[in-house]
Amino acid sequence: MGSNQLYPFERNRYYPGKMLTTADFQAEQSYHINKMRFMNSLMYGAGIVCGCGVVNLDDLSILIESGVVMDGSGREIIIDSSLVKKLSAIDGFDQLQTDTVCLCVRFKEKDIHSVYAVSHKESDQEYEFNRISEGYEIFLLDKEEFDEGFEMETEFLQKEQLFRGPDFEGYLVMPTIVCKGRNVKARLEITKLTNADTKLTYNGILDIPGFTAPDGSQQIDIGVDDLELAEDSTYSRDLWMIVQPQAAIEANVILRSGSSAAFEDDKAINAESSFAMKVRLSEETPTSLVRRELGKLNLEMRQAVTASSIKLAELDLMRTDSAYVIENIREVKKNQYIDLPAQDGIKNEYMEFFIKDCDITERKEVKAAAAPSSSSTPLSGVDLKNVATGVLEIPLGRDARAGDIRYSGEITHGLGAGNIYVSIGYEYLSQDQALGASAKSTVYGNPELFSRVNQQLCDAETAVRVLNDKGSFVVAARLLRDVDFLVLTYRWVAIKFPSGEELEAADYYGKSIAAKTPTVVMRPRENYYFGVQFNNMDACSITYELTSPGTGEITTDGVYTAPPKEGVYEIRIYCSDMPVVCTYAYAIVKAVATSDDAGSIEEQEKEPIVKLPDINI
Repeated sequence: MGSNQLYPFERNRYYPGKMLTTADFQAEQSYHINKMRFMNSLMYGAGIVCGCGVVNLDDLSILIESGVVMDGSGREIIIDSSLVKKLSAIDGFDQLQTDTVCLCVRFKEKDIHSVYAVSHKESDQEYEFNRISEGYEIFLLDKEEFDEGFEMETEFLQKEQLFRGPDFEGYLVMPTIVCKGRNVKARLEITKLTNADTKLTYNGILDIPGFTAPDGSQQIDIGVDDLELAEDSTYSRDLWMIVQPQAAIEANVILRSGSSAAFEDDKAINAESSFAMKVRLSEETPTSLVRRELGKLNLEMRQAVTASSIKLAELDLMRTDSAYVIENIREVKKNQYIDLPAQDGIKNEYMEFFIKDCDITERKEVKAAAAPSSSSTPLSGVDLKNVATGVLEIPLGRDARAGDIRYSGEITHGLGAGNIYVSIGYEYLSQDQALGASAKSTVYGNPELFSRVNQQLCDAETAVRVLNDKGSFVVAARLLRDVDFLVLTYRWVAIKFPSGEELEAADYYGKSIAAKTPTVVMRPRENYYFGVQFNNMDACSITYELTSPGTGEITTDGVYTAPPKEGVYEIRIYCSDMPVVCTYAYAIVKAVATSDDAGSIEEQEKEPIVKLPDINI
């Protein structure tokens, strides 16, 4: 097949008297074959369906086990029986240039069954092949020349380099989108590049505003000491955190400036000074998020992932001018096997032995308080502790006419005395055609606007009298037209607001906040996270703002980006709900850091260059 693109699809249109030629029959076959392969590529992807293990028999030969492979075009490659191959007899061996090679398989068709062509003309061949056999071809390729193709996961994961030296390199991998209120992890990956006998030591600190580490802090240590690895092997470490439920649409994971240093056998290597990984925040669950992001990939993107050949294994060879020896065979661990729906039951049962469904942090048991016994129902939850709701009825009597006014009894809302707002909505039952049953609805405001939609609505105007000192209210309703039923039913919602006196009496004494690093020395356009510590108060929502325009940029979660020009710049930090509780931080921007500025962040905290006293009320 010359092209991997199988669409658009065309099929024969039959009509009486149509002359069918060879091209018509070929089009008939191509339509069904390409349609099936197109669906295979979308539903299953590329990889090994089953089997196809590679075993080293001796220094010169390998065994390839039977199995099934699916390539990127949806073509089934069936190795119907195990085969033994001498490495030098496999296609591509003579072109190998390195000692690390890939053993691959690809789809190959072959014409078979030669027959005599009865109606051939003088210009045609006398014999034609009667069948096409769908087979495969095994071949060798240098690892550097094997085309891994576009990795689909790069659309969902971002990677930042931490350091790179002659023998080691390290990266931080993180999802591009995370779910609010859920656990998520970043992954530290360190790879050994050579076979040198070298140890790695790395130190680094991640600031995670918008996240919470398992210990409750907003920073994670990503250091390793005297790490030893074999060539091409990778050390990985999961860095779990919790995404804070917040109104922001993105957060940052920041390599703290000045905290990163890497050494190979006590010799310093190149390490990133700092970076910020931007992560988008989503309200969705992880399952729906992955479904949506996968579904957004268009056909061109999926075609970029298409692989015409599948890697079965990687082989390490020891070669001389006249001979070779197979030293090692490595199975391909990445994107190797295809998940099949038929195996989901076995897979889920097996995974139960490895996965424990629990939070990464300990949670204290919280006992629910008993609800007060009254006609109102205060809503549970910290944010709704000053809200109550309930249902009330206003009797009309038998002879209610337009213009009549009726009153409810005095209703206690349960929020106590004070500044209370009460809203009511007319509640009624109507027949819902979609549900095929009666459904309850509530109309807040003027029900007359919905009279044409539902003739059962009672048109009445209402008013609410709130008895602030008694903690209750009374509802009045005036009918706008005659009615033939006896009771009006309303849903009420009461909200308690603090009065001016209560606001003035709020106790802010002794409460304060402070920047963990009040003063920091930075380079132009460098990023820094200003963390906050709370004194004599619980943690609360924080707002950051620049006191002067053109002095850089700061995000809602406290990530400051220095401007391109040198200077001293001020950042105001305050509690969003209590603006009077505030503090200030300062960024000293220098184009080239001096030796006096080379100290650690901890030293800057001990001896700040500029510091104003925190504001205590």
